[in-house]
Amino acid sequence: MRALTYHGAHDVRVDTVPDPVLQTPQDIILRITATAICGSDLHLYRGKIPEVRDGDILGHEFMGVVEEAGPGVTRVRKGDRVVIPFTISCGDCFFCQKQLYSACESSNPGRGAILNKKNVRSGAGMFGYSHLYGGYAGGQAEYVRVPFANTGPLKIPDGIADEKVLFLSDILPTGYQAVVNADLQPGSTVAIFGAGPVGMMAAACARLKGAERIFMVDHHPYRLEFAVAAYGVEPINFDDDDDPAERIIEATDFRGVDASIDAVGFEAKGSPVETVLTNLKLEGSSGKALRQAIAATRRGGTVSVPGVYAGFIHGFLFGDAFEKGLTFKMGQTHVQRFMPELLEYILAGKLNPEVIITHHLPLEEAALGYKIFNEKEDACRKVVLTPGRGGQLPNGGLA
Repeated sequence: MRALTYHGAHDVRVDTVPDPVLQTPQDIILRITATAICGSDLHLYRGKIPEVRDGDILGHEFMGVVEEAGPGVTRVRKGDRVVIPFTISCGDCFFCQKQLYSACESSNPGRGAILNKKNVRSGAGMFGYSHLYGGYAGGQAEYVRVPFANTGPLKIPDGIADEKVLFLSDILPTGYQAVVNADLQPGSTVAIFGAGPVGMMAAACARLKGAERIFMVDHHPYRLEFAVAAYGVEPINFDDDDDPAERIIEATDFRGVDASIDAVGFEAKGSPVETVLTNLKLEGSSGKALRQAIAATRRGGTVSVPGVYAGFIHGFLFGDAFEKGLTFKMGQTHVQRFMPELLEYILAGKLNPEVIITHHLPLEEAALGYKIFNEKEDACRKVVLTPGRGGQLPNGGLA
């Protein structure tokens, strides 16, 4: 089959690789009909995630049709059209029973690996996201093996386009969990740091929950302009306002917002000191977005963090957070928990996640898709790849 494989930082290629096969009774083989490039994939593309090996198949946002099913699979059958969550969860362990699917104890064979001196270990396995998370082949391919198929796949009804439901695999539940963690209610105010795909989904879900004011902080004008048109955000370009938190505080009677959502994560554009420290690998993450989120949030408010962080952070203002009495909620998304509910919102027309898509490309052009997305070319917000079919660029030309 054809699949997008990793060969080093900024070097991904579509290669011919062996077809996947059933390995356990609860496996299915999925024929991919649509897959997307996620912002988290760019961390891999830039060489920022350890234990990614040459030849690894990337991709964790995908859906398709069941081609084969193991004898222990009862949830789906051959011919079913399904969306697959990016986290791989067994459904039976201590954490899965509490619907904390991203903390699954059974799906990650690399779970015992110590990642730092504090004995922090990786959680559930993930598709296409390094050997820290199990080394599973990803879904930017023609076919993929899906383990624990009695827990993950969500069957999609006939008559609904792939692109409307594809993001149930990751970014829509991730944005939704961020909003749930932020405890947004009708009339709430929220600041979203990062206008990438997760930030956009968080804005859509904040509106769904009745948020009254949404401030969105980014430095790409085309993304902020789209967020204003699609979600009615109040945009702040941090290239023009070097202290977005100050502006947010001034706009909220000098209190701050009820909650902030950090949808940026560890590659936030930090200070010169942070840039040097991260380049020397003396710290794991930039804390710029997190510091702004702490500053912008009112006393007693919540900081919700769907953005990925790694290791320790320079200049984490814990004293400020303590003095303000902030609540922090964060972590990988418990996708399986939210998928059925979000599908109902899509079917009812209350969520339209597909509006963020700007680029449709064939799988064979996946490397181009990564370059465009990484370099923010062509006003790119989101790239969807289709195995075996042609794609279309925003100007209407065929890829």
